[in-house]
Amino acid sequence: MTTFLEEHRRTHMCGELDESNIGEEVTLMGWVSKRRDLGRMIFIDLRDRTGITQLRFDPYGDDEDTDLEERAGELRPEWCIGIVGQVVSRGANINPDMATGAIEVVPTKLEVFSRAETPPFVIRDETDAKEELRLEHRYLDLRRKPLQQALLTRSKVNALTRNYLLDTGFAEFETPVLNRSTPEGARDYLVPSRIHPSKFYALPQSPQIFKQLLMISGFDRYFQIVKCFRDEDLRADRQPEFTQIDMEMSFVTPEDVIEICEGLIATIFEGVHGIDVQPPFERLSYDESMARFGVDNPDLRFDLEITDVSEIVAESDFRVFSGTVSRGDVVRGLCIPEGNQLSRKEVDELEESVKVYGAKGLAWSEVQEEDWKGPIANFISADEKKAIEEAMGASPGDIVAFIADSTDVVCPALGNLRDVLAKRFDLIDESEYRFCWITDFPMFEEEDGQLHSMHHPFTSPRPEDVELLDESPLEARAQAYDLVLNGHEIGGGSIRIHRQDVQARIFELLGLSEGEARDKFGFLLDALQYGTPPHGGIAFGMDRLVMILTGADSIRQVIAFPKTTQASDLMAKAPSRIDEEQLRELSLRLDVDEDAVEE
Repeated sequence: MTTFLEEHRRTHMCGELDESNIGEEVTLMGWVSKRRDLGRMIFIDLRDRTGITQLRFDPYGDDEDTDLEERAGELRPEWCIGIVGQVVSRGANINPDMATGAIEVVPTKLEVFSRAETPPFVIRDETDAKEELRLEHRYLDLRRKPLQQALLTRSKVNALTRNYLLDTGFAEFETPVLNRSTPEGARDYLVPSRIHPSKFYALPQSPQIFKQLLMISGFDRYFQIVKCFRDEDLRADRQPEFTQIDMEMSFVTPEDVIEICEGLIATIFEGVHGIDVQPPFERLSYDESMARFGVDNPDLRFDLEITDVSEIVAESDFRVFSGTVSRGDVVRGLCIPEGNQLSRKEVDELEESVKVYGAKGLAWSEVQEEDWKGPIANFISADEKKAIEEAMGASPGDIVAFIADSTDVVCPALGNLRDVLAKRFDLIDESEYRFCWITDFPMFEEEDGQLHSMHHPFTSPRPEDVELLDESPLEARAQAYDLVLNGHEIGGGSIRIHRQDVQARIFELLGLSEGEARDKFGFLLDALQYGTPPHGGIAFGMDRLVMILTGADSIRQVIAFPKTTQASDLMAKAPSRIDEEQLRELSLRLDVDEDAVEE
């Protein structure tokens, strides 16, 4: 006895049929999306990943057709079925909301591959089911069109990336997943070794060192679409495991890397959305971005630039401002166009929003025809008001708002306020894509007297700043570059250090003794002795890029099986406990009260 699948091959996907197929016999397979029993006629919406085709079961015909009608009457949502039938016109009953709305299929054969229990939530494009429930039953949630389209977009981005990079001379290599733990800014996920008791592997935060070694090996151009892992606190655009488009090139300058990357991004946007994004992209230095926008990932789809008024108020009678400037800090502000539309309660909410970033408050006043009105109006002289209005481009009806503090406080506070105001006044064109390269980052940042790499410890200083490493390392600039899209950093990279003496000096500045550097990075330091080419690269966040391309609110929507913000998998129930035998094999013993640990 032959089975349905042996006898019938699928001829079309459900979303492919149109009026040109009328009269054809077709074989479709998929899931029952909706069933409508009109008594004399049964309609079934059959769904697969390409779309929906309506099936019409008629009660007329011979005994075989009657049996078919009876079996069709048993169908329920999410049953998996196959049918053979004839494509017919819907006549005047066209459904303009469906790509296949001009036709329907009248089945002559029906096969039920498997029945389905009633799903825990209705599977439809728009759902109000809680995310926790949908993550617990992710395999059902993935039947919804928005998620399927997001993952298909991701697949297309993968293909476009591979084709572009292979066509431009790159070779694809895999790098190790099990490696030694190395400090890269976040906590490693550790894997105990059974064969080497008391020793651990670490899952890679990036393939950084290995792709540099591939350059030393002479491969010139490498890429990899690679899983990376970081044990850090999560939010909407972070996951404990994430995917990078990772690449590295030899004998290049930052200009060479940027040119390749702009070509890749242009290829992806043309291939996914048919949009010509027109390189070269805008560029801002790190210092300029922080001064104008308060952040190093500015959203350029709207204005609201920050203005430094420190010089204007340096001698002001308003001691909050003049005192701040005298101790070496800054006074910067935003002009809120038509800010007089805001209620006092809304202004108070804006003040609370900047306090999250360490600001003590928000000094503000409304600009009016004759004078200012507001909390600081009486403390600012007429000349200072005029100068501020000119510097900020303020007009009557606008609000001028200021923060007086260190740049470490003022920049993020005003940068966040800028985003809040853009949403409040609907200043963002959601259909626009604005790219921007941020360059000339500092090599280091300082915390509690200790230097830390702004990017990572393998980033090369600008050639003219190498001498600063000995006397003024905080003034040294890196050959680093980030690509920002609509306020999201989608990629970051740098020219790497190819001289052993410079790399050793960087490790020293970061507080690693010669022995510690040798213990953690000895194989890299050794490799740098053997004819290392100048090289550089970049990594793009695949999850974040696809999130932007699809308009998703979270990268969880563009990952097939994501984790929650608590880094847990509600479907697979991971992480989970392991039994005592597994612990013994790994020479491990838990020093926790398991009964007190929440599942």
